[in-house]
Amino acid sequence: MHIRKKVRGTSDRPRVFVFKSNKYIYLGLADDEKGKVLFSLRGAKNKEGIVDLAKNFAKKLKELKVEKVVFDRSGYKYTGAIKVIVDTLRDLGVIV
Repeated sequence: MHIRKKVRGTSDRPRVFVFKSNKYIYLGLADDEKGKVLFSLRGAKNKEGIVDLAKNFAKKLKELKVEKVVFDRSGYKYTGAIKVIVDTLRDLGVIV
């Protein structure tokens, strides 16, 4: 909740959020002004699966013509899977 107070997604710059379950990791894109989730993807929790998930997510963002996003780590520490996701999205030019 403390992070969500500070991180807001708009129509120009939607919010990318992360959810980790025991088996999968989920990435989603939300527009907080309209209160809608635009789309979400699911991937495996190993490193190759996370990189593939981030690449597919970036490809979907390019299809929707979304240039820049705000990243919401959803309270997870910035290590491991979260760091791999952010680094991959940065390399692909989604997060500045």
